[in-house]
Amino acid sequence: MTDILWNLASFIVALGILVAVHEFGHFWVARRCGVYVEKFSIGFGKSIWSKVGKDGTEYSISMIPLGGYVKMLDSRVDEVSEVDHKYAFDKKPLWKRTAIVGAGPAFNFFFAVFAYWLVFLIGVPAVKPVVGEVTPSSIAAQAGLEPGMQILSVDGKQTLDWESVNLGLVSHIGDSQMTITVSSESQIGMDKKLTLDLQTWNFNPETESAMGTLGFVPFSPEIKMTLVNVSADGAGAQAGLLVGDTITQIDGVAVESWKQVVEAIQGSANTPLPMTVNRAGESVSVTLVPGSRELADGSNIGFAGIAPELGEWPADYRFDLQYGPVEAVGKAIVKTGQIIELTMTMLKKLIVGDVG
Repeated sequence: MTDILWNLASFIVALGILVAVHEFGHFWVARRCGVYVEKFSIGFGKSIWSKVGKDGTEYSISMIPLGGYVKMLDSRVDEVSEVDHKYAFDKKPLWKRTAIVGAGPAFNFFFAVFAYWLVFLIGVPAVKPVVGEVTPSSIAAQAGLEPGMQILSVDGKQTLDWESVNLGLVSHIGDSQMTITVSSESQIGMDKKLTLDLQTWNFNPETESAMGTLGFVPFSPEIKMTLVNVSADGAGAQAGLLVGDTITQIDGVAVESWKQVVEAIQGSANTPLPMTVNRAGESVSVTLVPGSRELADGSNIGFAGIAPELGEWPADYRFDLQYGPVEAVGKAIVKTGQIIELTMTMLKKLIVGDVG
């Protein structure tokens, strides 16, 4: 319930910012074009806060946070005296009315560029898109993708991190093929292009990852069997698991990977699961009863509130995606353009039926 409320609050705040920027675009250009603005409102319905400024405009925050509006003087809506005609929206030249109407989307675009510019200026932690495991006989494997290869570009678009790789992959939903450029640690400087046949690619963005359905996952450090976190109110703590325990067996079967632990716990919701751990050199038996968590599709999985120790990342795999003030402007424009292009591409594919 807490997660739902937090997500709802985050959505309202984010939407409020976007609406404020959009409506401010209309407001600012209208004022510059000599149009009198009667009311500037964030939200609809009854006002929960309002104030009339020195300019005569009423600034308001309304009860329903699902939009906003700018009410301008308009003789088609209200009776306007001859003296005030020069301040009415409908009495302005066509180019001014066009500028006022287009200012909202334009301000949203510039706000996106500004937001990305700020992100790139501050810098964000990123990971090089080096491939980890590749599923045998998968689309990726058939194309020649191998563990250790770094994805340099998707259809010629540079991919510095996994976010840009994911955007590139998602943009090809519904296509028949996709080309990626990769490099290999064993063949430095020998970049090569791989063509992935997507005719059998089935991908549900709401429940699956693009990379997983293509048959590969990002590289990650080795996950050890030693616990570094046990939630105080979780099933692991109730079973007697402690930080520092090393899981050696589950239901009598030797544990060889953390994936094995995850699968066992997720498949045993509310079901006793015998485990053996190594605790300070001694073998200790515990019985874990994983809690139950419902997924979006209605199915239930088990969870225990435990986390393993991660190995060290290779020194050159992690970096800060950061640019100087001038270079960040260009990167921000490119990034915004990529998001717009992806949106338009997916809308087109929805219309023509390439995707559901």
